[in-house]
Amino acid sequence: MAKKSKSVVFDSNPGRNAQTYGIARELGTDLDLIHEPSVGVMGTKGDSQCYMGVQRKVEAIHEHLRSRLGRGEGQMPMRLVQPEYTVATSDGMRNGTREMRYSLIGREVTHDTVCEHLSASGLEGTIAVVACDKPPVGTLAALLEHNRPAIIMSDGPIRPGIDSATEQPIDIVTSFQVAGHPDADYKKRIAREACPGYGSCGGMFTYNTMQTFIGVVGMQPLDMVAPPSDDPRRLKEFPEQLVSYLEGMIKRGHTPRDIVGRDAIRNAVIVSMAVGGSTNVLLHAPEIARAAGFKSFSDDIMSPEEFNHLSQHVVPVLTDARPYGVYSMVDIDEKGGVQVIVKALMDAGLLNGDTLTCTGETLAEQVARLNTADVDGTVIYPVEKPYKPTGGLRLLGGNLSPDYSAVLKLAGVEGGLEDNRFVGRARIFNGEQALLDALEASTDSFNNNDMVIVRYEGPSGAPGMPEMLDSTSRLTTLCRERDIVVGLMTDGRFSGGSVGLVIGHVGPEAAIGGPIALLQDGDEIVADLNTNELNCTELQDANTFNSRKAAWEKEVADNDGVHPLCGEVNTRLLNRMRRSAVSAVYGAGMHPDRSLWVPEPRNDKKSGFVPQNKYRDGSQKAF
Repeated sequence: MAKKSKSVVFDSNPGRNAQTYGIARELGTDLDLIHEPSVGVMGTKGDSQCYMGVQRKVEAIHEHLRSRLGRGEGQMPMRLVQPEYTVATSDGMRNGTREMRYSLIGREVTHDTVCEHLSASGLEGTIAVVACDKPPVGTLAALLEHNRPAIIMSDGPIRPGIDSATEQPIDIVTSFQVAGHPDADYKKRIAREACPGYGSCGGMFTYNTMQTFIGVVGMQPLDMVAPPSDDPRRLKEFPEQLVSYLEGMIKRGHTPRDIVGRDAIRNAVIVSMAVGGSTNVLLHAPEIARAAGFKSFSDDIMSPEEFNHLSQHVVPVLTDARPYGVYSMVDIDEKGGVQVIVKALMDAGLLNGDTLTCTGETLAEQVARLNTADVDGTVIYPVEKPYKPTGGLRLLGGNLSPDYSAVLKLAGVEGGLEDNRFVGRARIFNGEQALLDALEASTDSFNNNDMVIVRYEGPSGAPGMPEMLDSTSRLTTLCRERDIVVGLMTDGRFSGGSVGLVIGHVGPEAAIGGPIALLQDGDEIVADLNTNELNCTELQDANTFNSRKAAWEKEVADNDGVHPLCGEVNTRLLNRMRRSAVSAVYGAGMHPDRSLWVPEPRNDKKSGFVPQNKYRDGSQKAF
């Protein structure tokens, strides 16, 4: 049993005891247990379909947990806390609007809310049901900082819609990609049919990338990741299992930081590559690592050089999944779930199967217990004959990305990388709205090999680093219709549903004087995947760089220290993000004085392992 909290002051203070007794009566639990360690269930809520199934799962788990508490044989002698919920923003309804600035901020708000609940309630055991894509990361970060026994369960993905005219599966990304279509009735039909039912985005977008990540890192049972939100197991089978897993964690004294170690995070990053996952994983993994006690993701977990080595030479894409492929998470579930992907990578020697998970088993033991199937070859491919030969993500350095933060979703590139290089001319847009206006009014103005630059949309600049599913979807459709290549580079970020030659997280961001702020229309932009660099030819000249930098600094000085092209700040949250956001390479979160606060720092650098099999390229580099 977990260490009990001191309760003597509560025993002697009727005022503090009164409501605790009242809650116990209302919940129907033993009044004599009010001074025992507490357990509870929590969930994430918001204003979209993503969250519509959360409450019923929370209530089902809560009822099963309540039935397991008491002093009888086989029961847990603990106090029950009433369910708690956090609030978040829907990305799907805000993409392309200024409200999208609150999306990543929602991760931070969820983190703060969960932290307040866990700490103020003194919870010694927690089960969290999570939906959408930012709240799960904020929830996990708070659970890691609290570091008492806890488990996460995905609320589950939405099922695909069906186009009534073609009878083909469609989803929210389909809707964004038809935004420029001239037929209003067609656009209305797609919008009405794309998202039936409820659940979070169904492709391998950010939600399912991060749910897979949380499962592989050990904080969620693998078989609970992929089933859709309306799957009966989520109400009838999983609650009992979750309570049993939590009880086991409490008895063993296992905490989230026992589970989320260096090798577990590395496993999760590798699987993210193998599923062609969202670029947002490069924001969320550093924040998760920080909350787990690591000072630097690149120093303590995986360097950019190793990340690219793995993605270029070692880890292929195994899934034919939306947005770059055909199938949804529901299809992956029907073929055996994410554990099939984990098993395939583990059998190839690419994962450490000895990491601990919330079930009390190692990752390998959990995969074995689930009687995990082999890959089917249609939805999930074998490592030896993958869907795509290289991993889905690539980090870029160069003179436009000295932070080495720029990320390209290689799995989603549809053209333009002849000999692994793109050479184009910069077309500058100061803010996404300017780009959306141009795409609405003058699509003919975009030319083959343009590199669209969208800046002042970073963590501090926007503020809030909004994702750009609307603009990337319109560009994708434009390129397909005209058979051209238009790239997009930004200090903002992308939805997991974005495809095309799009490069995000370019840092340092424009708002703090990063090189992206110095670009001008017509500059030559070179993205070279042979060297993994993103460069501007003109900025290689020191005189040009210095003169442009001096002009930028004068604009800032003349505007009271904030560049006039930065977004307006009219709420306390936006002000907090502007003043405390760290670089994308550190997760783009809110941290005091821009320093990275790390709770109870740890250093697991020496806990890596060398796989028994060589990497597929024959190298022996340790992982």
